Amino acid sequence: MQDLLNTKKHDETRQGEAFAPFALDPNVYSKRFYIESYGCAMNFSDSEIVASILNQHGFGATRQVEEADIILVNTCSIREKAEQYVRQRLTEFRRLKDAKPGLLVGVLGCMAERLKLKWLEEEKLVDMVVGPDAYRSLPALVEEAETGQKAVNVILSRDETYGDISPVRLDSNGVSAFVSIMRGCNNMCSFCVVPFTRGRERSRDTASILKECSDLADRGFKEVTLLGQNVDSYYFVDESKDEVVNFAQLLEKVALISPLLRIRFSTSHPKDITDDVLYTMSKYENICKYIHLPIQSGSSRILQLMNRTYTREWYMAKIARIREIMPDCGLSSDIIAGFCTETEEDHQDTLSIMEYSKYDYGYMYYYSERPGTLAHRRYQDDIPLETKKRRLQEIVDLQGKLSQESNKRDLGNTYKVLIEGNSKKSADDWMGRTSHNKVMVFPKGNHQLSKGDYVDVFVKTYTQGTLLGEIVTK
Repeated sequence: MQDLLNTKKHDETRQGEAFAPFALDPNVYSKRFYIESYGCAMNFSDSEIVASILNQHGFGATRQVEEADIILVNTCSIREKAEQYVRQRLTEFRRLKDAKPGLLVGVLGCMAERLKLKWLEEEKLVDMVVGPDAYRSLPALVEEAETGQKAVNVILSRDETYGDISPVRLDSNGVSAFVSIMRGCNNMCSFCVVPFTRGRERSRDTASILKECSDLADRGFKEVTLLGQNVDSYYFVDESKDEVVNFAQLLEKVALISPLLRIRFSTSHPKDITDDVLYTMSKYENICKYIHLPIQSGSSRILQLMNRTYTREWYMAKIARIREIMPDCGLSSDIIAGFCTETEEDHQDTLSIMEYSKYDYGYMYYYSERPGTLAHRRYQDDIPLETKKRRLQEIVDLQGKLSQESNKRDLGNTYKVLIEGNSKKSADDWMGRTSHNKVMVFPKGNHQLSKGDYVDVFVKTYTQGTLLGEIVTK
């Protein structure tokens, strides 16, 4: 069993997935870069910032790694397996480098920040190590590496947001786009390495966010996902307007750009999502009725060890409040099995809170100790691997049941779906998502529709991860 299991894969979490950007005009760019990204949506968004910076300095993108002058790997440190896979890829790229003198290999992102000089000096796998706040220095680091020097910049910033950089949309479907609204995290959950790899929390200026979203709408995009480690703590002081903007207010400002522009966001921390956010979501039809609200554990004792700053009862009250304000709101969660000292009673608490919350789908893991975290320093990783796997499988099985029940409740209903493209299984079918972030597949028929159109779809049947329907003829 892998240490990452999920009942549904979607754009906001692409753990272990690699991609390379589109090819650009060879007459404009004399050098080529190839980039692979792993982990969360923030990493994929960062790769689009990196692409923009490199474009401005004469580097074009290629899908073919053999054509590249620079290979970049944007990394994730959340799970041990992700690090192992990245190490494997770097070893493969090292063989390419041996066969192609002058080829540079660089590591970006969270692993670069965490491992720093290890890969440069001990293992000699890479030529450049660039942390998440140092992407502006990448062209200078490339020049330094081209001279044979090892190029490093992993300095964390208290104010870098890349707010003035227009991302290059990599492998874009032309319909949906990520928009980063903040960086870093202040929460210090004991299992999480993010505060150490991405630094302290800071919010991007509101005007630049609205400009980016407006530009996307003008270019025909129909959906933006506002990204942050904890979007609900967004807080920007606009001194020029003597205005303070919180997340609920930002949501409203983005929603008012166009009624045809859908808004999603990720991720929320249960302690920070407010009634104002919920009421704003319910007020605007184009703000999607879906919240990813990680619980991590259903045990108050384990939540305290995790430093999640809420109890089981508090979380349940938040779920009840969401259902009260938005009865049809979609919900998903992150759950960790086998955290330090977890008992069978703690595990049962997690299963029961899943039953209470009735998640549409979830992202489920067994605990993977990360060096440098508070849990690594304070607690013993004392749950046997076999027990972790067994508990995780029970969580996965329950979520499969909950997902089936959730989709069954949608039978006979009609939902507005944004068409994202062809179904993976057949070019005769469209694939899109509902406001509740459920995937819908339906026949194209003779309808004159295109990617990016909205259409009403009647749910005829379902699988655990997909709704199957037909277009409603008006």
